[in-house]
Amino acid sequence: MVDFVSVAKTDEIQPGERLIFELGKRWIAVFNVDGQYYAIEDVCSHDDGPLAEGKLIGCQIECPRHGAKFDLRTGEVLTPPALVDVPVYQVRVIGDEIQVSTERS
Repeated sequence: MVDFVSVAKTDEIQPGERLIFELGKRWIAVFNVDGQYYAIEDVCSHDDGPLAEGKLIGCQIECPRHGAKFDLRTGEVLTPPALVDVPVYQVRVIGDEIQVSTERS
C-alpha cells in the first residue's frame, strides 16, 4: 500500500507554479500544469543542483544550472547534459488537498 502526505491545498499552487517541500531527507517539488499536479525529486541528475527553480515549459522543467530538461510526468531526461532520469512521485487530490506519495514511483 502506498502512503501519501498532504502538502498543500489546491488554491496554494496556481497553474504554472510549484511548491518545494522536504519529505524525509529528500526535497520534492510539486508542479501545477494546467490543473494537473506532478511531483519530482528536486535534484538534477547531472550535478545534484536544485531542479525546481528552473523554467517550466508545459510538462518539462529546465535545470537552471546547465539546461538539462526533464519530463515532469515520467522523470525522463529529455536533453543533456543530464543522462539519468529523476525520481517521480504519485500525486492525488482528495477534496482540496494535494497529496504526494512517500515513495518514488
